[in-house]
Amino acid sequence: MEAQGQKVLADTGFHPDESVEFHGLRFPKLKAEDSPFNLENTTIYFVLGGPGSGKGTQCQRLKEKYGFVHLSAGDLLREEQDRPDSAYGELIRFCIKEGQIVPQEVTITLLREAMKRSRSNKFLIDGFPRSMPQATEFEKVVCSPRFVLYFKCDEDTMEKRLMERGKTSGRADDNAETIKKRFRVYVLTTFPVINHYIQSDKVLTIDSDGTVDEVFDRVDSLMTKTLTLHPDQMPNFD
Repeated sequence: MEAQGQKVLADTGFHPDESVEFHGLRFPKLKAEDSPFNLENTTIYFVLGGPGSGKGTQCQRLKEKYGFVHLSAGDLLREEQDRPDSAYGELIRFCIKEGQIVPQEVTITLLREAMKRSRSNKFLIDGFPRSMPQATEFEKVVCSPRFVLYFKCDEDTMEKRLMERGKTSGRADDNAETIKKRFRVYVLTTFPVINHYIQSDKVLTIDSDGTVDEVFDRVDSLMTKTLTLHPDQMPNFD
């Protein structure tokens, strides 16, 4: 992969000293001053939950009702993986197959470019951040989330949903072996992110057991309350 990694740097104009390495590929370091849009009035909700928790389905409904731009980190990575001239495709394919986290330099770059193209200032970022380094880096070079929507669901339910989806999705990660790897990675790396934002009073927990309509009623109620708050206010749902 080394030659391909050098191509990444050549294409972006970065010197090796301004890069980081992963599996033989070098990626440009992200910088806050490189941010391509004004963040002062930008509202971001991170959307987290285990694989199969239904967060993507709920994001689509929130998008339709509230006018958010829905950015799925997983979808962006799969699109980049399938792009014929992608310098990251091989690495993304490997990480998805193994249930591993793609290097944050790749994921955050794809998210920032998608945010720039959208010309919006309201975002639901689905399936990100998946680790504390991702969360820290995103806050450093983009901005902090307003809130975190956490779709809580038991593992048995999530596994059943994923196996059912796998019958028609065609996704490489919708199989029993990869699903177990994804659950392990989620528990080890994403739970600490959720706990971090709980300490900051930013986590809105949604019970995602039940029908799509039942879950949407729960998250819709929370969204209605949070969107009326001043940026300096925190919600009180007691």
